[in-house]
Amino acid sequence: MSDWNRCARCTASSGREFVTCRVKVAVGSEAMLCSVIAFDAKACAALLALEPGESVALAGELTPKLWQPEGKEPRVSLDLLAHGVLSTYAVRKKRRIAAGED
Repeated sequence: MSDWNRCARCTASSGREFVTCRVKVAVGSEAMLCSVIAFDAKACAALLALEPGESVALAGELTPKLWQPEGKEPRVSLDLLAHGVLSTYAVRKKRRIAAGED
C-alpha cells in the first residue's frame, strides 16, 4: 500500500499536535483525493487508528480549491478540517455496547 493514505502525527511550531492524511473520495463514478487535517484529540486518535484502505466517515469544514499545474488543465482539490471521525470499527463497537455485549 502506498504512503499517500497513511496518517501522520505532526507538531506545529506552537507545540500543538495535529494529524494529516489523504483519503480517497467518491465523486460520482470517479474518485479524487482529499487532504485532511485534524486538531481535535479524539479525531486525531481515530485517524491514527485507521488502516490504509479502511472506510471512514469524516465531518468538518470542506474547502474546495482550484489549481492549475504549469502547462496543464485546471484541477480541483479538496481540503477538510476534520472535527469528527467515524470508522466501521467504532460503529460496531458502539452497537455492541448499546446491546450490552461489551
